[in-house]
Amino acid sequence: MSRSFVRLKFQFLSLAFFSLMGLVCEAANLNLVVPTTPAAGPDILARILAKELIARFGTTVVVDNRPGASGNIANEYVSRSKPDGSTLLVASTSFALNSAVNPNQSYDPIKDFVPIALLGTGTLCLVTPTSLAPNTLSEFINLSKASQLDYATPGNGTPQHLSMELFKLEAGLNLFHIPFKAASNAINDLTGGHVSAMIVPMHTVLPLYKAGKLKMLAVMSKERSALAPNVQTFKEQGYPKLQVDVWYALLAPKGTSASAAQQLNDQINQILKSADVTSQLANHGIDVAGGSSSQLGDLLMTEMSRWSQVVKSAHIKAD
Repeated sequence: MSRSFVRLKFQFLSLAFFSLMGLVCEAANLNLVVPTTPAAGPDILARILAKELIARFGTTVVVDNRPGASGNIANEYVSRSKPDGSTLLVASTSFALNSAVNPNQSYDPIKDFVPIALLGTGTLCLVTPTSLAPNTLSEFINLSKASQLDYATPGNGTPQHLSMELFKLEAGLNLFHIPFKAASNAINDLTGGHVSAMIVPMHTVLPLYKAGKLKMLAVMSKERSALAPNVQTFKEQGYPKLQVDVWYALLAPKGTSASAAQQLNDQINQILKSADVTSQLANHGIDVAGGSSSQLGDLLMTEMSRWSQVVKSAHIKAD
């Protein structure tokens, strides 16, 4: 398994970082474990957080990329880590989806983790190659009903997969699923016209859309995105249930004390209130979130319930 380690070093000020957070840490490093390859949403957030943590507390932060198995490799690693504040998970929507698709996984997303804070949310969008005739959502739906179209995803059970299955259920479509091993490969085939459609986080395809290499037919956010203001929401086009955000959150292993979790939450919320951080994330199509640990816990429960119903209705099985 390949790993990408980015060690961001600054002057080490003993254990000031951990004492400020009320944590008793056995390691000198803080590991932010990311379940994706570099440049994906969780990785972007982890690196921005790392720079802020270094600047504020002067310790060493390691962004530890552990991609694979729809995030399960990283999730399982953190679930088995010591609850000493040295290892945290930068999770995304897949964290909740995995348990919906595979309830027999080796960890429990609720019992084996302590929610720290919701970091941000991103906009999902429906994109098609420029070589495909439809220019609107309704035209795409009509073509899908008249002929067999397909769609690409970075794997079974991913947010892209389940969001498209939700779209299929709501619109009464029968699109054929083509799973890829990585989002970049799927997007390359989509741009080349080898597949018909894809639902993706907007920040991953925005440059291609602006360059006229992809069509964007709808966004799944509650409101239109400022990054593509001319693209209508699914709700505006007659599908009010198709409101899905991709989200990113910070989690700790079970056993992390309530006081430590609260102090981590306080520090992360301070960072997220920074105008510079807000601007950096906005450039990547990510809206700052924040909030309490309990709010994140409620979100996880809601998401797991929602997607379990989609998985059941769409007859999705684990690989």
